[in-house]
Amino acid sequence: MFRFRDKEMAEKILQKLREMDLQITLMHVCGTHQDTLVRHGLQPLLEDVGVDIRQGPGCPVCVTTAKEIEESIALAKAGKTITVFGDMIKVPGVEESLSDAKTEGHDVRIVYGVNDAVDLAGKVDNEVVFIGVGFETTTPSIAVAVSRRPPKNFSLLSCHRVIPPALKAIVEMGEVRLDGLIEPGHVSTIIGSRPYEFLSEEHGIPQVIAGFEPLDLLMGVYMLAKQKEEGNARVDIEYRRVVKPEGNPAAIKVMDEVFEPADIKWRGFPTIPASGLVLSDEYQEYDARQRFEDDLAELKDKEFKEPKGCRCGEVLRGIIRSEECPLFAKTCTPMNPIGPCMVSAEGSCNILFKYSKYAEGK
Repeated sequence: MFRFRDKEMAEKILQKLREMDLQITLMHVCGTHQDTLVRHGLQPLLEDVGVDIRQGPGCPVCVTTAKEIEESIALAKAGKTITVFGDMIKVPGVEESLSDAKTEGHDVRIVYGVNDAVDLAGKVDNEVVFIGVGFETTTPSIAVAVSRRPPKNFSLLSCHRVIPPALKAIVEMGEVRLDGLIEPGHVSTIIGSRPYEFLSEEHGIPQVIAGFEPLDLLMGVYMLAKQKEEGNARVDIEYRRVVKPEGNPAAIKVMDEVFEPADIKWRGFPTIPASGLVLSDEYQEYDARQRFEDDLAELKDKEFKEPKGCRCGEVLRGIIRSEECPLFAKTCTPMNPIGPCMVSAEGSCNILFKYSKYAEGK
């Protein structure tokens, strides 16, 4: 019976790659792909056959900027009830995190989804702000919640981003010479394969949408290597059991109704055109930045630097690996994170620490 963790099948794929005599650099943009690579020991196996895989900006918590963290903290200190996913609460701002604000007595609550925040707003009189972080995977559920007209004391601080414009930025910045892209399975379940096609057509980049099991990733690498060997550049779907070329039309429709694209900065990147999502005119009443403009006025034109010594931005652009950051596993650990890549379960620093000698104390 075919299994997605079949060692014999994995070795056959690796042998095929070995026979191709490769020296290629690929990039994925998904924290779950990074987890699979590290947890199952695929990275050294692929390096042995000439495949170098870098992690790009595929962790939504990691690419959220210090300014957005500061906005969340400012709203908490202004007396709002802040609701947020657990991964976000420990991400450092300039001097503190939402966790620190909670310790100081401000009302910061971890929720498991936007509906928890909406339900809370229906039970309390205070203003409830949901910190919306995520790519196209999680955005449809937020869009549905807003489209249903939640209580008037509910609002959204949108930190949502979309993947294709960030990939365009990565390719055009040219800091890492890429021979192919492994596209994210979760995001592609929503948007399909078509939004990536311009990268192959305009930049000659081979692409594969891969699933999350070890054999998914190995097969995705093989499909990219075959494209390169044959001189092709297109978007192949390895994850066919879930991803369709057209994606999920219903999810796309509600996102397009509730949100519109906006230029936005990503951690480690300059402003990327049309890569963020803000509430459309019809739903502006739920926009926390509009509603609480006075509370955020001091932050409006402020610029925030990365924490001193943190190279998370370079990790997110694929320039360095986590272990090349001088803070990694020294001053920066999951218990004392300096940058968001060590906080989020999808961050490459957290993943490497969790599955390596660093966590074992060796």
